[in-house]
Amino acid sequence: MKKEDKIYVAGHKGLVGSAIVRELNKKGYKNLILKTHTELDLERQKVVEDFFEKEKPDYVFLAAAKVGGIMSNKTYPAEFIYNNLLIQVNIIHSAYKFGVRKLLFLGSSCIYPRLAPQPMKEESLLTSPLEPTNEAYALAKIAGIKMCRYYNEQYGTDYLAVQPTNLYGRNDNYDLFNSHVLPALIRKFHLAKLLSEDKFSEIREDFKKRPMKEFPLSGNDGEIKKFLEKFGILKGDDGQVFVKLWGTGSPKREFLFVDDLAEAVVFLMKKYDYNDIGELINIGTGEDITIKKLAEIVKTIVEFDGKLDWDSSKPDGTPRKLLDVSKINNLGWKAKTSLETGIKLTYKDYVKF
Repeated sequence: MKKEDKIYVAGHKGLVGSAIVRELNKKGYKNLILKTHTELDLERQKVVEDFFEKEKPDYVFLAAAKVGGIMSNKTYPAEFIYNNLLIQVNIIHSAYKFGVRKLLFLGSSCIYPRLAPQPMKEESLLTSPLEPTNEAYALAKIAGIKMCRYYNEQYGTDYLAVQPTNLYGRNDNYDLFNSHVLPALIRKFHLAKLLSEDKFSEIREDFKKRPMKEFPLSGNDGEIKKFLEKFGILKGDDGQVFVKLWGTGSPKREFLFVDDLAEAVVFLMKKYDYNDIGELINIGTGEDITIKKLAEIVKTIVEFDGKLDWDSSKPDGTPRKLLDVSKINNLGWKAKTSLETGIKLTYKDYVKF
């Protein structure tokens, strides 16, 4: 990529897209095309094609997607497959139709089978059944990977597909209903800490900054307590605050600071093409941790001193998801940010937002 090339970042307001924009700016790339959902509805084919025809970007980072945690994946599977398929199909085909030089598609580690050998190699794709709780999202992402591959093979395009592990960091989604595990823990423990100190005005301020339409913003303290209880944040009669968490805490997950991911995808876009990488490439740290241990780390960083109550009647999801990152490591990239450092930076950003 040259500094004057036109670069379109789809989904630039989200966790991944905003990190890519920061990394591009840091590297001196200023000719960026950025459109909000209001300005450009990626689910409408004609709108997307008109945009590509007019702007003619040289490079595309496809970071736009409908994402969410285990609860929202289980509740809205039709939306997860429909919305993501539309976004991917429209952008990838328009990139081909209007001569984009190179495209990078962001997949997800949930594309791999539920019981894939650990750490998961790129070759594990489609070797056995997926995790049922996020199958719809995974199938959409697999379709995007295959679409990139088949366009490369049939049309000679240069479309890369990357599979990041679980991501966290600045501009994450902290919605209590549909966020991923790490941002959900940060917000739950932060709210629990405020509840333990009876800081209801600060709880209201938190929801003003990160609204949830069900939250009783003008309600009394009792109504706020009832709302928090729906999400497992409770204060007992003895004044002790505890947080209920889904599952047993035993599954193991890998977490990557989103700024590290942004560095990785810009690195790949600049230096490598489809012939170097093949169908897909993993991006992660190569290290995992149990959800229970993760919760304890976040609890300590947030300084919440209450109790945790694990609800084993709720699903755990895939027992373990650790990526084999030897392929990208051998190309010259490794993650830099430790988990504790990344969580501290993320919580600092959460508080000052």
